[in-house]
Amino acid sequence: MSELSMAFGQLVRKHRKEKNISQERLALLCNIDRSYMGRIERGEVNITLEKAYEIAKILEVNFCSLLP
Repeated sequence: MSELSMAFGQLVRKHRKEKNISQERLALLCNIDRSYMGRIERGEVNITLEKAYEIAKILEVNFCSLLP
């Protein structure tokens, strides 16, 4: 796990919780498996820029706010 992936995941989790969206719902909206979303939030995977932008769009936040 890289520090960048972990920090990104923590920010995704923070914004998701602020929007009161479940991990399962966010995963569904992103068209990914819930367990994969959990791995993203724990910083266990490196995701593509496209997926990161999609997550930001669904969370209705600026992409840069997901970057540490």
